[in-house]
Amino acid sequence: MSTAQETAGGETEPWEEVTPDAARRLLVAAVEAFAERGYHATTTRDIAGRAGMSPAALYIHYKTKEELLHRISRIGHDKALQILRTAARGEGTATQRLAEAVSSFVRWHAGRRTTARVVQYELDALGPEARAEILALRRQVDAEVRGIIDDGVASGEFRVLDVHGTTLAVLSLCIDVARWFNVDGPRTPEEVGALYADLVLRMVGVRQDRPDAAQR
Repeated sequence: MSTAQETAGGETEPWEEVTPDAARRLLVAAVEAFAERGYHATTTRDIAGRAGMSPAALYIHYKTKEELLHRISRIGHDKALQILRTAARGEGTATQRLAEAVSSFVRWHAGRRTTARVVQYELDALGPEARAEILALRRQVDAEVRGIIDDGVASGEFRVLDVHGTTLAVLSLCIDVARWFNVDGPRTPEEVGALYADLVLRMVGVRQDRPDAAQR
């Protein structure tokens, strides 16, 4: 399955924010190449070849290979933040919002696993300015999850002694799905999302006999 065809919860994400079409094709080719070979082992010639274009054509749309990675990383982190922010600021108890945040975040990392591997694991290849921008987005991602956990502790729904450490554990658990998920495996992205939501609720100490623990 190509990067352009991957889905998250059945919803396609065709990189529609990237225009024109040639720039989109190059970006999709870069995602596939970076995920397969790693950023440093991938050349601009590799990317252009996958896109069916000449190396010279790449520089019309992207000045450098790093600019491509930066664009991919920015779009991916914006999407991750949108997913978590929607769940965190939705209606319902902290238990329900945390379950939705985890399940939707996991579905994205499973359904968009090729993109997610690049977004989450190639950060160190960015230059200082671009890296600082992405790290700022990561701090916002962290804050959305930490806010839900804080709410749950305040309401008595969660039993968490270390909110910061628990937030890191929850995000790490979700992100790692991109590393191992296999579309030909026994579980769908939706099933993995539901499983991880249940695991995380147990992690934060939600009693499984709570009415909202079953409404996920």
